[in-house]
Amino acid sequence: MKNDPPIRYSIVVPFYNEQENIPPLYVKLTEVMDAIGERYELVFVDDGSKDKTFKVLSDIYEHDPRVNVVQLRRNFGQAPALKAGFDFARGEIIISMDGDLQHDPDEIPRFLEKIEEGYDLVSGWRVSRTDHWLTRQLPSRIANRMMAKLSGVDLHDFGTTFKAYRREVLSEIHLYGELHRFIPALASWAGASVAEVPISNIARKNGESNYGISRTVRVLLDLMSVKFLLDYSTKPLQFFGLLGLACLSGGAGIGLWIFLRKAILDEGLLANHGPLMLLGMALVMGGIQFIATGLIGEMLARTYYESQNKPVYSVREFRSRREAMAGRDEPPRTAGAGGW
Repeated sequence: MKNDPPIRYSIVVPFYNEQENIPPLYVKLTEVMDAIGERYELVFVDDGSKDKTFKVLSDIYEHDPRVNVVQLRRNFGQAPALKAGFDFARGEIIISMDGDLQHDPDEIPRFLEKIEEGYDLVSGWRVSRTDHWLTRQLPSRIANRMMAKLSGVDLHDFGTTFKAYRREVLSEIHLYGELHRFIPALASWAGASVAEVPISNIARKNGESNYGISRTVRVLLDLMSVKFLLDYSTKPLQFFGLLGLACLSGGAGIGLWIFLRKAILDEGLLANHGPLMLLGMALVMGGIQFIATGLIGEMLARTYYESQNKPVYSVREFRSRREAMAGRDEPPRTAGAGGW
């Protein structure tokens, strides 16, 4: 409601089949947040659980007005569940964490201290992990190094859900697939400042983990998608065009070499260079297709940005003396790829 006082903190926690972990997590969260002394809310998201998760959450909701429960129609996955919680949250600072008791609420003040220092996003870093080394730790380390290298964001641990955000950081980030892991990269691309704090990694006591080696493969595929989105979403021709020019150059070089062999040494083309001719033709055709794909991508990017008036930049703050002009009509501006 409009007359409600502002909420300083929102704690967003997605759950999937975590009925046994909810009560102790709720008790610990309220103890920590009550000690902080600011107005807060708890946003619990039931991601289509098949056990009694929603019933347990509903019981807590009936006894605590600070609790909000969002139930999804089915199991959409962690990223959509987090997005649902972010969309519902009203706090100026939003903290996300897992619902399996592997994140310690006692560490929330450390995140808030970093936010108060001026950072826009604070991510947890599981320094000493307790999960299986071969199936969890090793793939995670490889993926984290790749993410840091490709995104340019110097974080040790992209995968943890334990993060704190300023509300405006999340307002324009759309989550799907496994993209919750890439929020620091997406936020940094938009100009947000990112910090990292060490956190403990508590072993799961109840329930079963929903993670496996197959998820690592999906994360790597999403990594390629995010890399393309960060670097080439507004200029796809520079990506596909470079590949196309490389293929065309290779095909042209092969063709020129075969032509010179024919012209100077009078060698038979098919008899002596049949496979090489096919490779040259394939490179030329591939180059043309890459360039055509880039041109189509350019048109689609402009249609996407201009039709939705979607900006290709993110403004941290406005300082202007335009207040005196507030009553005047100004012409609409296009914020798309071809805008100002």
